[in-house]
Amino acid sequence: MKKEILTKRLRLSGIREEDKTDLIRILSDDEVGKTYMVPDMSGKETKDKLFDRFRELSQSDDRFMYGIFLQNRLIGFIHEVENKDGEVELGYVIDPAHKGNGYASEALAASAKALFEKGYKAVTAGAFEENPASLRVMEKCGMKPTGQTEDIEYRGTTHKCIYMKVEK
Repeated sequence: MKKEILTKRLRLSGIREEDKTDLIRILSDDEVGKTYMVPDMSGKETKDKLFDRFRELSQSDDRFMYGIFLQNRLIGFIHEVENKDGEVELGYVIDPAHKGNGYASEALAASAKALFEKGYKAVTAGAFEENPASLRVMEKCGMKPTGQTEDIEYRGTTHKCIYMKVEK
């Protein structure tokens, strides 16, 4: 079983079957879909497959993937996007109902610390330019712009993604 990560207010741990409704609600939220690249969540089969994949990855020691829990309720998740050469790129989402409380910053900082303890030398993250809240989350965790940007096509619009990094 994957080791939990505990912060002052949050628990990062595996996603459980009973978290399905919360995870699907978060992934189906229009606000989340603007800044986190989610597939079309209109079909039950897509929702079920995505939930099963998230749950499976969050239970495995092979990938960095955790549900973010506040008082035993799933309010988001954080996961490995890419892992190479001692550097991990993370993606994260907080339920819009819980935004503005510092939970994303708390989860990202704790995740970076855990990854550094495992021997990784750097943690990166990216956010669309039109998502200043996520860029602030990264800054609060000590991340600095890498100078790397990428144009990403998502839902018919090209978004400029800005990458930031913190090193051990």
